[in-house]
Amino acid sequence: MSVTLHTDVGDIKIEVFCERTPKTCENFLALCASNYYSGCVFHRNIKGFMVQTGDPTGTGRGGNSIWGKKFEDEYSEYLKVQPRFRTSPLKSGALGTRACASGRRPTSFSVFSAVLARLHNVRGVVSMANNGPDTNGSQFFITYGKQPHLDMKYTVFGKVIDGLDSLDELEKLPVNEKTYRPLNDVHIKDITIHANPFAQ
Repeated sequence: MSVTLHTDVGDIKIEVFCERTPKTCENFLALCASNYYSGCVFHRNIKGFMVQTGDPTGTGRGGNSIWGKKFEDEYSEYLKVQPRFRTSPLKSGALGTRACASGRRPTSFSVFSAVLARLHNVRGVVSMANNGPDTNGSQFFITYGKQPHLDMKYTVFGKVIDGLDSLDELEKLPVNEKTYRPLNDVHIKDITIHANPFAQ
């Protein structure tokens, strides 16, 4: 599942995590399908941090969900597992180990650490903007790098899979030093939805 933002500085293709964050993605895709985001400016742009958009008023204070009200965050129960391999023998009661798929105990063990799928751990993470817990509307942002302090505070619902060069161009834009608004408006012209599992 993906969408492409067609902007004044180029295209940005985003993979959308419908299974991990179904309500957030339902809202986002419905807004995309209704052309809600067409004409929206990137109203906040902080080099090395993130760029924000999704407010049709262009002020950074507007925007509504498809339900006409704020909706809850989605991140607390979504985990992914990253394997880490060690060569030492498996010890009885070793913490964080799993038997292999065959049911046999391996001669060496794999330690699995639960890593939250919501991590703002790379450039190009796409998250909902909010004013506190459970206040999601229409605004979203894209990170310019790792931002671990945002984890558990903002719902991650996608990632950039193509168009990082366009993201580079956004990051280069000169901005007002006090408001971080680009000196020249850059818009989302329109959005292509490549597949929408929520469409009727």
